[in-house]
Amino acid sequence: MLSARVKLRIPKMRAGWVIGGVSLLVVLVVAILLLAPRGASPRRLDLSALPRLNAGLNAASAVLLSAAYLFIRRRQVKRHRVCMLSAFSSSVLFLVSYVIYHAIAGSMRFAGPDWIRPIYFAILTSHIVLAALVLPLALTTLYRAWQGRFVRHRRIARWTFPIWLYVSVSGVVVYLMLYHLPG
Repeated sequence: MLSARVKLRIPKMRAGWVIGGVSLLVVLVVAILLLAPRGASPRRLDLSALPRLNAGLNAASAVLLSAAYLFIRRRQVKRHRVCMLSAFSSSVLFLVSYVIYHAIAGSMRFAGPDWIRPIYFAILTSHIVLAALVLPLALTTLYRAWQGRFVRHRRIARWTFPIWLYVSVSGVVVYLMLYHLPG
């Protein structure tokens, strides 16, 4: 088992390409799943619980990110690390669940009141754009911490944290607006 002190020996250039490649691949897969036409399937799985699960994973990520921030402000590095790795794990589980849901079920159309439609789409658009941006930021931030390059880690974490927190919270808001507003 790797100790938290063991550094991964990945050259800086290669790490940047890997992070960029993984980020681009994830964004492309999600875009294809969202835009691909769906055929009628008589044996569809019941995926009705996945949107609620996704919102829960986003909420968990937001709570863990907030706790991690408080821990690092108090110089409780081990607790910060546990919360950050847990937030990342929660976000990865969200992404897997999200991809599964949209690969099978497609997208849900907004059916809320007309007056709130522009607000919903403003939140959704900012959520989508920043979600695509936060993946390479989070991977880079975690990589720098893992390498022990804490000055550079802190420098990028100042950007990553608020964006990641916004994406997590706005994901819950989008879920609530999409599934719980009266139509």
